Amino acid sequence: MKKLKQALSNPRKPQFSPQPHLTTHFCNSIINRHSSKGAHASVLHAYISLFQPNNISPDAYTYPSLLKSCTFFNLFPHGVLFHQQIIVNGFSSDAYVASSLINFYAKFGYTNYARYMFDGMSNKNVVPWTAMIGCYSRIGDVGTAFSMYKRMVWEGVRPSSVTMLALLSGVCEDVLSVECLCGCVVKLGFDCHVAVVNSMVSLFGKYGRVEDARKLFESMGGKDIVSWNSLVSGYALTGNVREVMFLINRMRFEGLEPDHQTFGALVSATVRQNNVNTGKLVHAHILSSDFQLDLPVKTLLISMYLKFGNHDYAYTIFKQTLDKDTMLWTTMISGLVQNDFADRAVVLFREMLSSGVMPSSVTVACALAACAHIGALDLGTSIHGYMVRQHMSVEVATQNSLVTMYSKCGHLERSCKVFDMMDKKDIVSWNAIVSAHAQNGDLCKGMCLLKEMRLASEIPDSITVVSLLQACASIGAYHQGKWIHSFIIRNAIESCILVDTTLVDMYSKCGNLESAKRCFDRMLKHDAVSWSTIISGYGSNGKGETALELYAEFLRTGLRPNHVIFLSILSACSHSGLVDYGIRLFHTMTKDFQLEPKVEHCACIVDLLCRARRVEDAHDFYKKMFAEPVVDVLGILLDACRSNGKAELGETIAEEILMLQPGDAGKYMQLAHNYASTARWDDVGKALIQMRSQGLKKLPGWSFFESQGTITTFFTDHSSHPQYEEIVAILMFLSKEIRKPDIMTPEKEKIDGDYRNFENTSFLMQELLHVES
Repeated sequence: MKKLKQALSNPRKPQFSPQPHLTTHFCNSIINRHSSKGAHASVLHAYISLFQPNNISPDAYTYPSLLKSCTFFNLFPHGVLFHQQIIVNGFSSDAYVASSLINFYAKFGYTNYARYMFDGMSNKNVVPWTAMIGCYSRIGDVGTAFSMYKRMVWEGVRPSSVTMLALLSGVCEDVLSVECLCGCVVKLGFDCHVAVVNSMVSLFGKYGRVEDARKLFESMGGKDIVSWNSLVSGYALTGNVREVMFLINRMRFEGLEPDHQTFGALVSATVRQNNVNTGKLVHAHILSSDFQLDLPVKTLLISMYLKFGNHDYAYTIFKQTLDKDTMLWTTMISGLVQNDFADRAVVLFREMLSSGVMPSSVTVACALAACAHIGALDLGTSIHGYMVRQHMSVEVATQNSLVTMYSKCGHLERSCKVFDMMDKKDIVSWNAIVSAHAQNGDLCKGMCLLKEMRLASEIPDSITVVSLLQACASIGAYHQGKWIHSFIIRNAIESCILVDTTLVDMYSKCGNLESAKRCFDRMLKHDAVSWSTIISGYGSNGKGETALELYAEFLRTGLRPNHVIFLSILSACSHSGLVDYGIRLFHTMTKDFQLEPKVEHCACIVDLLCRARRVEDAHDFYKKMFAEPVVDVLGILLDACRSNGKAELGETIAEEILMLQPGDAGKYMQLAHNYASTARWDDVGKALIQMRSQGLKKLPGWSFFESQGTITTFFTDHSSHPQYEEIVAILMFLSKEIRKPDIMTPEKEKIDGDYRNFENTSFLMQELLHVES
């Protein structure tokens, strides 16, 4: 192809030996024969080898095939060169040449150029009219296509069957347009044209009117494979596998063998039915049909198994396919990302590049999504560089993936740079940059972008507000979250289960359980995620009993609990000290619902027992349930040992932790605190010396608060805040007030006793709160 491009770009430089006695008519017959077979590379090769070295002048019958081949290979500059030759040779007024130019510019998205060509024609027959109608139909401008059709009829040009096909191909608004066109087809006598009726059958099927499609189909005289596939596809869209199978059997009975489109529709119907067993039966049926599986059907089968979550079946088909094309690679990579196997998707993308298959913009977008999922910044940056080096046509969707990838890898500045350089921005672009700032804790900028988005005439949708609500929930920005809720109502953003669940989560994490419950009760439909969110909300706010009541209500709905539901209710029991309930619920996972507990569920039980001061029981449970050591769970046990005076057990656990993570300064500090709880000060010193001998340093603890959209961060051992002295003075005053005898409680006496262990109260204040703005 590269040599063909070079030859086309240098028409005066001969590439082949001259062949005398050749005529234009003979060369045209060769070119047009190749074009009719779809051999577009042969068309261009014949032009270079026959016309140029023999000084044969192309005529009006040469250029339509050449322009069609340029369109197929995306050779826009070379097509423009042919247009120049057409003008020089005086063929612009020829109806067929002009129609080819209209199609050429239209398919490259230059509708205005196509219209300019059309308007410049003096005598227009049905061919250029049809080309222009098809141009508007392809870009979805059905209104203009119909206007052109009316003007064509008014000017006395009779439509052809191809004209009707051009109109039918663009109908995407409603069924009324289809019915209107069907009337025109009958009136003009095109209802006997198989291609036209096939198109009508297909359209009725797309709109779910399979009975009307069936009537048209049964009334047809000579049905071809396209007729059958049109009806089969209609039933496939409804997920009616039984009827699709019946039609395939009937099709065979009438002497036609199913092709890849037929079986592709069958697989699509299976996916819509969402039944993995049916999918396997369909796969077996295809294999038993003596049908040679081609790439399109294999791609659909892989897509089906990936949607069912059976990535192993999908990968087996993928590995057994020898000649993999871009679509097959893209389907596999995309499916792995959607099934949370981003690491495998990244490996597969590398294999694709190594095999020499050129990725499409969709493939690149999927690979970038995988990089974002696992935080692979270096690979994501490399893919970005690959796109630049290969001069890939960067579509909006790919740029959106770049924005998301950089933000999820923690490089917000690069996300903003990519976003600012985008020529065209759609709703997904704005959502990506809003989400980028929201996920990186910059709620204030996210809110500003919401305003910019509206000024750019882009209407925020559910994804926009969900990103901002999640940011509000993560930092407890109650007032901003409440404003976004009112924004949703004022702007009539469509209510959906995602938005409603996020509102419940935001109010719960901001401590307003009343508003959270009100939002939950107003939801039209609840799923496992929404139930999990409200249960978790009450649990994290110390309302374990209410969380248990909600769980019982959830069971009465008939929904089946999943791992997330159990994690929420077990966490609620842990926060509220409901030990017996928590252990009982843990056992029901396997006994009643056949759910194997995951690490998170077992960690909840360990935490539950530790909070109830049953440290030995927690340790025994850990040894029983965890085949492999888990540092985070061991950390829970170590903290419990410190607070309950279990120094010896704590020392054993600490040694195990340090074997697993010898370079973690925080674990040495935990060990030191464990010794300090039993006044083993020599061992405290040894732990700290051991930590420092390895060059480890504990990072200072920090916290933050949100005020009017601004986040202020607190660090220990820092005093750079301009109001530091006032803050310390207020804390000292509050400390004295707490220790007054008339307001002392047993808990406060314990706190006061801990405070008295420090010799300097101002030092205590410095440790408690040092603010860095």
